[in-house]
Amino acid sequence: MYAVIQTGGKQHRVSEGTTLKVEKISADEGASVELDKVLMVADGDDVKVGAPYVEGGKVTATVKSHGRGKKVQIIKFKRRKHHMKRQGHRQAYTELEVTGISAG
Repeated sequence: MYAVIQTGGKQHRVSEGTTLKVEKISADEGASVELDKVLMVADGDDVKVGAPYVEGGKVTATVKSHGRGKKVQIIKFKRRKHHMKRQGHRQAYTELEVTGISAG
């Protein structure tokens, strides 16, 4: 059984026991989180597709940790203009472990 969920502007395919990194969620470590933006739930041949979300669909997950990703270097350069600008960015994330999927 698996589901496709939407969180943080991205879509993820998850099944029970899967760990994934999503955009930062304001929840404490060890807390349980319910993700209700479920786009699709599949259990073998039984597939439920939402329009846009599956009615009553829910994915529960526990927060394992919070962190920040690897640094991304941003360089803006204009040739012959004596101009170069450097900037770095580290995206905050939340690591989740999926504990249950319900189709509603």
